[in-house]
Amino acid sequence: MHPFPPRRRPLPDFDPRPVPPGTYPLWEAALAVVNRDLAATLPEQGELRLMALPRPEEDEPDQVYVAVADGTWHGNPLDHDADRDDPADALADVVDAAQESVVERLWQAWPLCAEHGLGMHPREADDRMVWWCAGDGRPGGQAHVRAAVGELGGA
Repeated sequence: MHPFPPRRRPLPDFDPRPVPPGTYPLWEAALAVVNRDLAATLPEQGELRLMALPRPEEDEPDQVYVAVADGTWHGNPLDHDADRDDPADALADVVDAAQESVVERLWQAWPLCAEHGLGMHPREADDRMVWWCAGDGRPGGQAHVRAAVGELGGA
């Protein structure tokens, strides 16, 4: 006798697929902003993109991830509930997911502060998302905001 009962339905297909344009407009707009920073700092990497895994249950949405150009990602899916109507929330979630995928899939800190050579982190400041550098801890190397997310090319 087999220790597990037979499955009543087939397992879902877990092949990731690109998210068709127009499916998640807020996330797509946020990703376009983050891709400006990627193009300014790592132009050889290609654009980040949204990838999806089929929903685990029929009444649940697809699991959507921010992936590097080859379609791979690292981390948790974007939160459908948190970003439903708020572009600022969508940008915050997408920039976090993008940074995690770039760092873990490309094995490098991103983005780097041009002044200190350290990895920066996204933060909210003055009602916008910015890239923040902790500084190097020495006199004159104070923590600072490098640029707004999406504006590293002009920083």
